Amino acid sequence: MDRAYVVLSVVVAAALILSIGSFLLYQLSINEVSLKLSQLSGKIDDLKAKLSNYEYRLMNVEENLSNLSSNLTSKSILTIAQYNLTAPETVYEKVKDSVVLIKSRIIVETIFGKTYTSAEGSGFVYSPDGYIITNYHVVENAESIQVFFPDRSIYTASIVGVDPHADLAVLKIEPGGKILHPLSFSDSSKLRVGQPVIAVGNPFGLTATLTTGVISQLNRLLESPGGRGIPGVIQFDAAVNPGSSGGPLLDYSGRVIGVTTAIASTTGEFAGIGFAIPSNIVLRVVKSLIEKGKYEHPWMGIGGIDVNMEIAQLMNLEKAYGLLVTAIARDSPAEKAGLRAGTRMVTLSDGTRVNIGGDVIIGVDSIVVFGLADLLSYIEEYKRPGDTITLRILRENREMHLNLTLGAIS
Repeated sequence: MDRAYVVLSVVVAAALILSIGSFLLYQLSINEVSLKLSQLSGKIDDLKAKLSNYEYRLMNVEENLSNLSSNLTSKSILTIAQYNLTAPETVYEKVKDSVVLIKSRIIVETIFGKTYTSAEGSGFVYSPDGYIITNYHVVENAESIQVFFPDRSIYTASIVGVDPHADLAVLKIEPGGKILHPLSFSDSSKLRVGQPVIAVGNPFGLTATLTTGVISQLNRLLESPGGRGIPGVIQFDAAVNPGSSGGPLLDYSGRVIGVTTAIASTTGEFAGIGFAIPSNIVLRVVKSLIEKGKYEHPWMGIGGIDVNMEIAQLMNLEKAYGLLVTAIARDSPAEKAGLRAGTRMVTLSDGTRVNIGGDVIIGVDSIVVFGLADLLSYIEEYKRPGDTITLRILRENREMHLNLTLGAIS
């Protein structure tokens, strides 16, 4: 009996302990869930507050957009359009104080002795210490030179150096207290046909004139006052006239892409085509003129004519391309390299008399030569006096290679 009572007591005690434990676990679970619910409720409240803040800010944005829309009148639209359409006006304001009028007193030798005439052209500031860029033909044979700025200040200029073969000259003035504004340059190798351009100069002595147009072609070959072709010349249709020579040709950021040098005209006035020396040539030449007073061009010592259909037929050439060598200077690099000039004189259908039968240059290094422009452009851009080039030639319809070490001409 006692033993059964003891067992029953133990069972009851165990049951009570289990019940109390289950109750405590239940309470702990309830508390944990309540805590999590409370935390979740707090997060929800935070999200509601943030959402309310975003809604308020969105309302402000909508209100500002509404105000902006109501304030954007037809007048302001016109102002924006005008600003975008008047890039030349912006460029002009940027460069106008840097473009100068140049007047030269020119010596002319006649059978009656020495006399004088005058010439006018344009130029622009290259450096703040007074270097001015212009064309060689503007100051050729000049006894005295004056430079006129748009603010009507006048300075006497001296010639630092000239390059007749590139039609470039560098002048020097002493600016004193005057602050000069040099123009910046762009890379002319990146120009494209159709690109808009701006020409600023002094046609007919009318100072600081601006005209606009586009690049109509690149890599033209233009004969220089020194009798040598200027390769890589920019052809453009912005109006230029006598007096514009030496002025800058600019892109729409106001950077110099070339120096205006000539026009194609039978009357002496603009007929739709102007030419400019590309900026990459200008920079090379100007640097040398300032440092040395001259620029040495790579020189082969040949005369030649582009092969056309008539010449190709006369020489039994399969294709009408290349540069026919018609003359070779004595002791020149070409003579030393073994190039041969034509010896049979013929008159072409256009009246040109030319020696045929000589070597035809059809390549230089890895470049195909279709004519003189290709050959000159390559050696002017990539070679210097003393460099050796490999010419690919046709001699009596047989292809050959000749090595030629370039000389110098200045």
